[in-house]
Amino acid sequence: MNRFEALRVFCVASESANFREAAIKLGVSPQVITRVVKQLEEEIGEPLFHRSTRGVRLTDFGERLATRSAEAIAGIDTIFAFDAQSEGEEYAGSVRIATPTALGRRFVARGLAPIIAKHPGLTIDVRASEVLADVVDEQIDIGVRIGPMRDSRFVARAMSKASLYFVAAPGMLKSTGAPATRDDLLQAPLTLLIDRNTGRPWPWMFKGDSQVVPPNPVFVTDDPETECEAVVAGIGIGQLPGHLALPLIREGRLVSILEELRPEPSTIYVYRPHRAPVPPRIRLVFDALCEIMAACESDSLGTDGLGIG
Repeated sequence: MNRFEALRVFCVASESANFREAAIKLGVSPQVITRVVKQLEEEIGEPLFHRSTRGVRLTDFGERLATRSAEAIAGIDTIFAFDAQSEGEEYAGSVRIATPTALGRRFVARGLAPIIAKHPGLTIDVRASEVLADVVDEQIDIGVRIGPMRDSRFVARAMSKASLYFVAAPGMLKSTGAPATRDDLLQAPLTLLIDRNTGRPWPWMFKGDSQVVPPNPVFVTDDPETECEAVVAGIGIGQLPGHLALPLIREGRLVSILEELRPEPSTIYVYRPHRAPVPPRIRLVFDALCEIMAACESDSLGTDGLGIG
């Protein structure tokens, strides 16, 4: 006998004039009520009802048990009463987001600010890194990734495009001259970014899916923003993601060169693991991140391979 269900049947019977009325409330036959009450009495070892031709009436023990049972059932029902939760309670809790560093700084935090303000119980935990996130070990709820999504474990939405630019400081181009061809470019002072996942250099990307690792870079780093600072300082020409390059191009601190050699843009995805059910707070933040990424201009974001966030 399922004790919880037996107590639920008993409580309904205790609030009814007779077992037939209880059976109607529960959508079962009166025989079911009679059988459950009898089994409950046998297990407890006490009579729960006085029975007569006029109906049934709780015994003193039955009244005490009915009160305790109703309190216990109400407590359990409260646990599952999600519809009765306030909006703050429904979205309360932590959502962990993995994202490439620059996207986290420029778009994720700023874009989610209204969501955080609206839901005081919500905590946003952003793990910003160029290192690929281990979704399971790091307990990632949502991620942003630039580049292909081939893992069937994820629910992924393609939201926008990310572009790369060949850029240099105006002062450097004035002193060295602007390269006119790809060969000229590869002979110029160049910067190079190291992939933190592998320890190897990221190749420079060209139109037509061509890739080249600059053989003699003048500046090497594993941090995209440090590389950007080196290019602005005139140390070398760099291939930078749009979210770093475009604001500086607009300010006149960098110049875009060799536009005809730029590679095709990559896709920016917002993803979450295939888990069910999806808590309301995660669905809320996932949808918000999709809107944030979709609202970005295709040329205002980053490069393929900057990692999972």
